[in-house]
Amino acid sequence: MAAQKILKRLFGTNGVRGVAGADLTPELVFTIGKALGQMRPGCIAVGRDTRTSGETLGKALRAGLLATGCDVHDCGILPTPALQYLVRDGYAGGAMITASHNPPEYNGVKIIEPDGTEMGDEETVQLEELIFGPAIPVTAWDRAGQETPVPHHLDRYIEGILSHFPGSLGKGMTVVVDPGSGPACITTPKILEKLGCRVLTVNGVMDGTFPGRLPEPSVDGLKNLADLVLSSGASFGIAHDGDADRAVFVDEKGTFIEENEEFAIVVQHICRQKTGVIVTPVSSGQVVEETARREGSTVRYTPVGSIYVARTMRELMEQGVPVIFGGEGNGGLIFPDHQFCRDGGMTAAMMVSIIAGSGKKLSELARQLPRRHIIKDKFMAKNSAEILAALPLHFPGRTLDRTDGVKIYTSNAWALVRASGTEPIIRIIVDAGSPAEGRALYADLKSRITGMMG
Repeated sequence: MAAQKILKRLFGTNGVRGVAGADLTPELVFTIGKALGQMRPGCIAVGRDTRTSGETLGKALRAGLLATGCDVHDCGILPTPALQYLVRDGYAGGAMITASHNPPEYNGVKIIEPDGTEMGDEETVQLEELIFGPAIPVTAWDRAGQETPVPHHLDRYIEGILSHFPGSLGKGMTVVVDPGSGPACITTPKILEKLGCRVLTVNGVMDGTFPGRLPEPSVDGLKNLADLVLSSGASFGIAHDGDADRAVFVDEKGTFIEENEEFAIVVQHICRQKTGVIVTPVSSGQVVEETARREGSTVRYTPVGSIYVARTMRELMEQGVPVIFGGEGNGGLIFPDHQFCRDGGMTAAMMVSIIAGSGKKLSELARQLPRRHIIKDKFMAKNSAEILAALPLHFPGRTLDRTDGVKIYTSNAWALVRASGTEPIIRIIVDAGSPAEGRALYADLKSRITGMMG
């Protein structure tokens, strides 16, 4: 039942993004606001991350909504999953001004449906038709919407996470948090403190220029986090991306936990409480499936993108399938008992619970996982569609998966080849049981792809 991606003109997998003032102008965002207001009339919740362009673009978006007669609740600066959690409280929809992990000069708009999930492809195409169609009329002067600031609503999101973890699970535990100067500055430390943790922070002051590190939590960018974990004797460190829908970890030794291993650690914990189905994209590491299978659960795969994971989880559950968890191999985990979107704050709290309950260090939990070896690369290619169409012919007799791009299976390895939806780039992921097998498959694949480049 794998969902199928639909080609869109403006929006990508996670909203529309671009360089603020160049690709993403206030005029465009105003039009997006008007289109959303016409498509989802009612009261709309709006939020933003800490980017310097966020205030201007947020005002443009709210103006577009108000101009169509929608009321607006301005939630201020908050994580994307916090807005998604709040939207479910009877709103007609939501809109988040964020570019997530992109560099500081970027910004974007993510549209949220009344159930808290990101707007799906079919609905987004309808929204784009309004954006690119005839000018959307402005409502009469006496029917304009009203704007209400509601920054205090953020407490509901924090309490929603804490409701899953009664007691002081983190008592005696020191955790270092790196919110990356994003909106998690005002959520994750508070969540962990309420769990009983002693919390230290790096990049813990909101700043849209991201002076300490880029919004993408890379291994190199997390050196200060790792250093503070070591010097403080912390149990682990956690870092977020620019809008805090993802979370990544370093262990008590300051070693980065690869995101698929993070995913598998949580999978193992959840599957030991109940068995069922894990939903994840075809790009996620094999360690997730092997861990689930070892614990008596199974995996369903989707196209790449959290919206496809979340929507598939809901659809399966409506059919009576026991879906217990979902997520992506990039630190974006989805807890269906909480909400159907990636949630970095919830992931942080869950890791406290796992370590407290297991009595093991994070490095020990990682060592117990099945061993896999991953290679990631990308190539500039203007003819990516032709390459992907021809690639299966180069691997006759191999098991192939065409859910998203081309996934090629060998005896104990696989390679996923996908075209970027926004750039002339081909991305490759190789996942193997041994380094040698991974290198051999990667070298073979790279040779064939470069030979087909125009």
